[in-house]
Amino acid sequence: MIETWIWVTIGAAFVQNLRFMFQKQLKDVGFSTGGATFARFVYAAPLAVALLAVYLSWQETDIPQTNLRFWAFALGGALSQILATVFVVSLFSHRNFAVGITLKKTEVLLSALVGFVVLGEAMTFGGLSAVVLGFIGVMILSDPPKTDGSILRFLWNRAAIFGIASGLFFALSGVGYRGAALSLDLFGDENALLRAMMTLAMVSTAQMLGMALWLRVFEQGQITKVMTHWRRAAPVGLTSVIASLGWFWAFTQQTVAYVFALGQIELVFAFLTGLLVFREPTRAREVLGMIVLLASILLLVSVL
Repeated sequence: MIETWIWVTIGAAFVQNLRFMFQKQLKDVGFSTGGATFARFVYAAPLAVALLAVYLSWQETDIPQTNLRFWAFALGGALSQILATVFVVSLFSHRNFAVGITLKKTEVLLSALVGFVVLGEAMTFGGLSAVVLGFIGVMILSDPPKTDGSILRFLWNRAAIFGIASGLFFALSGVGYRGAALSLDLFGDENALLRAMMTLAMVSTAQMLGMALWLRVFEQGQITKVMTHWRRAAPVGLTSVIASLGWFWAFTQQTVAYVFALGQIELVFAFLTGLLVFREPTRAREVLGMIVLLASILLLVSVL
């Protein structure tokens, strides 16, 4: 029987791809990077809080008690996710949609390292093999633009910097969210969904308030633009809260590295989106990368 976290992760990856598509379109109509990032949180936070309230009422239970460890992990993850989102939205200006999503997938290897350092979570040989195979697929897809022949420029271009930075901060955020969810004073696997909802509600609210303060001080006018163009911005928040709940739910049941490794199926969705929605050309290299990624995903599911 396939475990719950696997289905949840695949669903989260699919919805997250939709969210990035909507977010890319915000950049196309004049939103700043900060504004496009804020659109994600301002419409997601109320939905996350509402979902938590409905679930608590349905289960007839009290809101979970938090602690200092929870807030340290949650706020650290929230800040890291904001920075990661800023980098990945900026990335869209330098590479096409599918490759832009691909570059941020350095998060998979980085999350294995961060998870080990912060939470002490090691990986099995089979799991590590699947992660490394997936990383090879990412590298095949992430062919940087040709330069004047300098190896340094070939490897160290702005798109690569943004991709690696977003991957690092996504890894930090994922580990932070897992740490926060597991820090709640709850017992039993049946509380995995409640852990996820509680963490998501608190994190989303903190991100909304933090981004609102930033835009009010440094990017005046963007808050008004986000609220005025709600028809374009609201889908970003809706898909964000659905995808985030899926990721958080999976994080409570499995290590971040494995969740992100399986979540690389998002690249397949991004590839199809770039091809069918944005009419971007496809190269043989990208097809090969997709095949390697799918092989890594099948290996991961088989060894866990």
